[in-house]
Amino acid sequence: MRECKRCLIRDLDEKAEFKTMFTYIAQLDEEIKADAISYEQRLSRCKSCDSLINGMCKHCGCFVEMRAAILTNSCPNKKW
Repeated sequence: MRECKRCLIRDLDEKAEFKTMFTYIAQLDEEIKADAISYEQRLSRCKSCDSLINGMCKHCGCFVEMRAAILTNSCPNKKW
């Protein structure tokens, strides 16, 4: 995988390798899942952050698309 700063997994050519992650996000209980607008706002902030590399956060090592999908999660760098 090439290094891609400020890329989400869904934007990378290798996204098929992460299909299970997207399935997991889609199957989250609605009670714990962030609504679509909040999810996209969170990802937008991640994409503008210098700490995003290959869909992962340099601060915590998470895949930001998974972190952003859960309503109670927050950014380790206090961006959202």
